[in-house]
Amino acid sequence: MSTLNSRQSSAQKIKNLCMAALFCALAIASTYIMHIKVMFLTFDAKDAVITIAGLLFGPIYSIAISLVVSLVEFITIGDAGFWGFLMDFLSTAIYSTVCALIYKYKKNIKGAAIGLVSSIFAMTAFMLLFNLFIVPIYTPNFTTAAVAKMVPTLFLPFNLTKATLNAAIVLILYKPVSTALKAAKVLPSSAKFEESRVASEEKKKKNLIFSLVVTAVGLAVAALCFVVFFVFLHGQIAFG
Repeated sequence: MSTLNSRQSSAQKIKNLCMAALFCALAIASTYIMHIKVMFLTFDAKDAVITIAGLLFGPIYSIAISLVVSLVEFITIGDAGFWGFLMDFLSTAIYSTVCALIYKYKKNIKGAAIGLVSSIFAMTAFMLLFNLFIVPIYTPNFTTAAVAKMVPTLFLPFNLTKATLNAAIVLILYKPVSTALKAAKVLPSSAKFEESRVASEEKKKKNLIFSLVVTAVGLAVAALCFVVFFVFLHGQIAFG
């Protein structure tokens, strides 16, 4: 029995590593396909992709994927040097890991919601501190005083909207991705998931309604974030 469990564990670890590589590729692709530019700041969906990976496989994976994706960006399209790489890695790792860590110990919708809200504030706070104290070091044109003046009009609304939009994307995509991977046996099915396969029609209907409500909330939040980006921050969509 122990040998069988060991083989199953090894097989699951291999599956997890393969999926981690896939999520790395998806996160990198999201930085190339489409992003939103607000002056010299950029939004892309890689934080959402990596956060979903962290929720599925654990916080260690979110840290590892954040590092790999940041390194690839640094080597290929990075133009801010080491400090830009460090900011990119830490902001993404903080965002995805905070959420994954909370969800690891509270695996329900409440835990996911607390994790996402905590990630929004953690990443926003980190980015404000980084912009205020580190940006002037590698960008001589921006003094600390100049950055401080831009905090309420640019850095705070941009980073708060960026983090919130990524949270909305997680709300929309996590359940479908999780369900698909479990159905494909890439992820082990929990007892709750197995029970749902033979659940009554009433229970299935309740689950469907709940999923639709979560998706609707995610879409509403995403729409609000787009309004902030394009109407109030005058952002522009860029491809490639």
